[in-house]
Amino acid sequence: MTTPLVTLRDVRVELGGAEILRGLSAEIMRGQITALVGTNGSGKTTLLRAILHEIPFDGQVLFHCGHDHTHPNPQHVGYVPQRLRLESSMPITVRDLLGIALQRWPIFFGFGSQLTAEMTAMLRDVGADESLLDKPIEKISGGELQRVLLALAIHPEPELLLLDEPAAGVDVKGQEQFYDLIGRLNRERGTTILLVSHDLSMVGKHVHRVMCLKDGLVHCQGTPHEITPDILRQVFGMDHAMFVHQHS
Repeated sequence: MTTPLVTLRDVRVELGGAEILRGLSAEIMRGQITALVGTNGSGKTTLLRAILHEIPFDGQVLFHCGHDHTHPNPQHVGYVPQRLRLESSMPITVRDLLGIALQRWPIFFGFGSQLTAEMTAMLRDVGADESLLDKPIEKISGGELQRVLLALAIHPEPELLLLDEPAAGVDVKGQEQFYDLIGRLNRERGTTILLVSHDLSMVGKHVHRVMCLKDGLVHCQGTPHEITPDILRQVFGMDHAMFVHQHS
């Protein structure tokens, strides 16, 4: 029987005087992929940030894995943001970005052959070519950047992987390839994944559960088969019926 990896109890977040999460309770099941869907402003990204302890919150975020998650770190929780914010005045390569995360001394000291081999292996794990290493971050495509960020997020293997619209801005073919990769990581490594998506037609064939947020609360949840177009219309309105994936 599947057990929860994370339990959320009465989680409340107020930002700028507005209540974003209003007593949200849910469970993130161990070894499964859960899709978090909802309209803009429903609290999806805020929930990820609360799980990461990036923002103050009331309530409880409980990890059932025997580790202290008072201050989650990359060994426990991997995170791929929707956008990477970098100073344009500091152009860096993919090698630099990976090196900053992997080594303890400044990158201007350079990278040894062992570290370069580790970077190459990380890129191969996510289906990216080692030729990316010397390309400036600002010059690679959106799909390539998301693979680089995913390589960072799964190194070392986290217990929980959080993805905030990881394929936003990527073309349809790139999205399909990216979510196929996510599905493979889940199957092969058993990684628990919580991903934010606006398009269940794209991720529906991989996710085990769907959690629908509205006004800072969970309004519905279930398998992709159970979250029907009618349910989505009731929660989000007519325009969101396309979220559901019709299985053959």
